[in-house]
Amino acid sequence: MIGKITGRIDYRAADHLLIDVRGVGYLVYCSDRTLAALPGVGEVVALYTDLVVREDLMQLFGFQTLVEKEWHRLLTSVQGVGAKASLAILGALGPDGVSRAIALGDWNAVKAAKGVGPKIAQRVVLDLKDKAPGVMAMSGSLAEAHGDAGAEVLEAPVTRPARAAPAATSAQADALSALGNLGYGPGDAAGAVAQAAGDAPDADTPALIRAALKLLAPKG
Repeated sequence: MIGKITGRIDYRAADHLLIDVRGVGYLVYCSDRTLAALPGVGEVVALYTDLVVREDLMQLFGFQTLVEKEWHRLLTSVQGVGAKASLAILGALGPDGVSRAIALGDWNAVKAAKGVGPKIAQRVVLDLKDKAPGVMAMSGSLAEAHGDAGAEVLEAPVTRPARAAPAATSAQADALSALGNLGYGPGDAAGAVAQAAGDAPDADTPALIRAALKLLAPKG
């Protein structure tokens, strides 16, 4: 399995890239959001990848972070959600937005993705709600891991330094861990952190914890 690919962009299309890796070109399909964040033709890019193999088709999908890749894997495990719908959801919301929407049970946010109807959106939230805490706890840094175990890594001679994870992602993961240590259940903690992060996207860990604790406090 190809778990990560590094090479120069030969050309960009509406939904994929052609990446040259030491003279071999790989078509890599990405979400709109990921494509918009990548450099131009001739530049070096590094993407985590997921290879889909069927009887009549082989497709490679690319992601900037392991969190995005993990959400793609989980989204496509939902009945009725294929790779195209998964990329549409990730493109509309981003991995952090998907985490928040699912943790909060906000299927309307998922429905905003192109081609995703209300029934599929509700199924995504229902099927993956218990998975949101685990994904939210993951670091979004490309440096967190150097590819999945057993994965084949394709590299070009020149590579670009990996980007650091956004501070907000780390703050949410730390806040989620802290709430877990305080005895809150994963689902409740994830929902509170997601709501707190949505209200204050730039909040640091202590601020997220305080806000989440207020949301989790008994109402009376």
